[in-house]
Amino acid sequence: MDFHQLNSFKTFREVWSCYGYGKNLEDVLEGEFTRIKGTVYLDHAATTLYPESLVKNYCLDISRNTYGNPHSHNPSSRLTHDTVERVRYRILQHFNTTPEEYSVIFTSGSTAAIKLAAEVFPWRSQTESEAGSYFCHLTDNHTSIVGVRGLTSTRGVVTLPVYPQEVEDRAKDKTQGEDTVCHTPHLFCYPAQSNFSGTKYPLSHVEGIQARHLYPACDHQGQWFVLLDAASLVSCSPLNLQDCPADFIPISFYKIFGFPTGLGALLVRNNAAGILKKAYFGGGTAAAYLSGEDYYVQAANLSDRLEDGTVSFLDIIALNHSFDALYRITGGMQNIQKHTFGLARYTYMLLSSLCHGNGRPVAQMYTQGQFDSPSTQGAILNFNLMDSHGEIIGYSQVDRMASLYNIHVRTGCFCNTGACQSFLGITNQQMRRNLQAGHVCGDTMDMVDGQPTGSVRVSFGYTSTFDDCQKFLSFVVDCFVNKPPTVDQARLEGLKAASISIEEKTIVIKEVTHKREEKKIVSLKGFEPVRPNNFEGPYTLTNIYIYPIKSCGAFEVQNWPVGPRGLLYDRSWMVVNGNGVCLNQKREPRLCLIHPQVHLSSNELLLQAPRMNNISVALEIRTQKHASFPVCQSKVCGDRVETMDCGDEVASWLSDLLGQPCRLIRQSPDFTRHMNEKSASAVTSSSLSLVNEAQYLMINRASVELIQKVMRSRQDYPELDAQNIISRFRSNFVISGVEAFEEDNWSHLIIDNLQFRVRGQCVRCQMIGVDQNTGTKTKEPLMSLSAYRNGKITFGVYLSHQLPEGSPTAGVLSAGSHLLPKLHAFETGQTSSPTSLS
Repeated sequence: MDFHQLNSFKTFREVWSCYGYGKNLEDVLEGEFTRIKGTVYLDHAATTLYPESLVKNYCLDISRNTYGNPHSHNPSSRLTHDTVERVRYRILQHFNTTPEEYSVIFTSGSTAAIKLAAEVFPWRSQTESEAGSYFCHLTDNHTSIVGVRGLTSTRGVVTLPVYPQEVEDRAKDKTQGEDTVCHTPHLFCYPAQSNFSGTKYPLSHVEGIQARHLYPACDHQGQWFVLLDAASLVSCSPLNLQDCPADFIPISFYKIFGFPTGLGALLVRNNAAGILKKAYFGGGTAAAYLSGEDYYVQAANLSDRLEDGTVSFLDIIALNHSFDALYRITGGMQNIQKHTFGLARYTYMLLSSLCHGNGRPVAQMYTQGQFDSPSTQGAILNFNLMDSHGEIIGYSQVDRMASLYNIHVRTGCFCNTGACQSFLGITNQQMRRNLQAGHVCGDTMDMVDGQPTGSVRVSFGYTSTFDDCQKFLSFVVDCFVNKPPTVDQARLEGLKAASISIEEKTIVIKEVTHKREEKKIVSLKGFEPVRPNNFEGPYTLTNIYIYPIKSCGAFEVQNWPVGPRGLLYDRSWMVVNGNGVCLNQKREPRLCLIHPQVHLSSNELLLQAPRMNNISVALEIRTQKHASFPVCQSKVCGDRVETMDCGDEVASWLSDLLGQPCRLIRQSPDFTRHMNEKSASAVTSSSLSLVNEAQYLMINRASVELIQKVMRSRQDYPELDAQNIISRFRSNFVISGVEAFEEDNWSHLIIDNLQFRVRGQCVRCQMIGVDQNTGTKTKEPLMSLSAYRNGKITFGVYLSHQLPEGSPTAGVLSAGSHLLPKLHAFETGQTSSPTSLS
């Protein structure tokens, strides 16, 4: 068959069924990558290309929002801090892990991440009683890994290069000296994917080295840690850290997204973080230090300790849009892996079978396999072209001709001397002679004494198309093949016949599963309110409010179920901006114009707002439908929470109302968030919804009226009625019959036979200056509160319920019920309780 007939989409489909992302890829390219029209870009291993929507959305983001230095505490700084933390979670989620397992340390790239890991690793020099540390690396490693020896050699650390085949060939059934306790730390570094050939090394090496089952760990006592260089792999393949718990993972984001550049990260396994020793400390890394003497206390958080100075926060914020664009276009890394591997396999199959008219092969391929599985081979093709006499054609000549055809490839040794020597058969002596002849890394001297000094690399990315393959192969035939082009038919048919099962096409990422409490809530229908207790006394619960959507309007109820997290559906949802950061009224006062209503009978949350049509979402999500609701990680008051997206329809409604990209998310029903216990003697921990600090907030009507009087006396602000002030304090419970601020001295109380513990006073912020009826900001009542209490701005108290042991629910609360308080002082015997709790 004629080669040009073979070079067709039909042939491609015969060898690979996965192409594109369930849509017309050419339409995507037309809309997102118009700048590369007419260009065949085949250098994705160096950097992939960014879509236009990514940059546009990022520019809109930073033009609409004010992002301050995250080390400050003003509103713009808090927005930056929360957005950066959100990005950390998205990175960990992308690699199927959690903040409990890994920390994200931002760097300027993967090289800086590797350098950081080497600088903080606790290397030990050899002593009379103990062997020193080993720095071990595969010979097929990027320069940035091999360069670690420049740091370790000055510390008396032994460098041990390891050939890839030795890791398993020299493994032992039993490690040597298992009975001897040795804590000397050693570091083994290897690439998840070779940036030279695209070979994927087994991720199982991670645990094999850590357990000292594989070479060289099996030959040397001590603690073995693994640095997995994932920069090349993650550009087109998923990485599941549940399957390979490497201790250190350096990555560069431009290889995945194309934008931003100059930003990378070091993922550090938290179990390994305790060994790290950092000498230099910069801004933000210290909990405390003295300038006059050598006294320094490092920050508690690992990211804070290892990130010197202010991180590149605008670039980090760009990652939000990078993730959005990548998943919107492709659906995820598994789809990218299948798409790019298919293109690489097809190109490999035809190029390795292509022959000159005299039957001699056109290309010398540098690969360890036959491109028969995406689990062992990435989307990288490395080769040298040969003339009809079997002589290598210099890579510089290929590069120059490719440029004339507007085909972008990479040539040289790709900062991987070890792999280059191995595949091209260049000895150490030849490398030295090449240097003497004037050849240095990165130049165009492609031949010395008739031998190649490097090769040609073609690499595919998520935007690559079959048309790119076709044009590249036609270019090779047009420029470098002695006509007529022929094909090694036996080899071609052998490659086409290679069976690739569906299981081999896809690396399945397992879901991260965590132990979670099983919770039940009270029935949503037919609940009976508890009758108010016939307690004597002045203390009355006058109002009950729930806030279904965090920071949105209140929903007043008369009788309401109490579940494990507090009032049922209280702060179960929240609005997040386009970067996934929680919006509150300090950032977006108009949230108060959204009035959610919970309708238990119809299982819906109804949203109302001025000049907007009503919209509703389901209260409860059926278990079988969970998969259709994207799960994400968010942050509330410093706590990580697992949330679920409520869909595009309500997101569009919120975005139209607030004038910025927004989404509605809800706390995942099987995720448990616990209250931070300030008391070391606390026996139980309360489960929380998306509230700030505790399950309930209670205010006293008498306290409100006193602040109202103070406001009147100031005579510099229009009078606010009591109900307006109450709405600004956004409490769950309003009580009456109590002296002003008397509630500050309570430790416990009972309402409707339910016991509550007072958790502390609520420190008020400028949010109480938002008029809940109009969304406008004022300085009152915060200024009057501060003036009356001499700068103390606490108002109201936090409560948590005390569930009977083994009970999944707390019952029902009713407005109008009496309550019984208990004083703090009563616990110490200093005074008597106003009422008995017996």
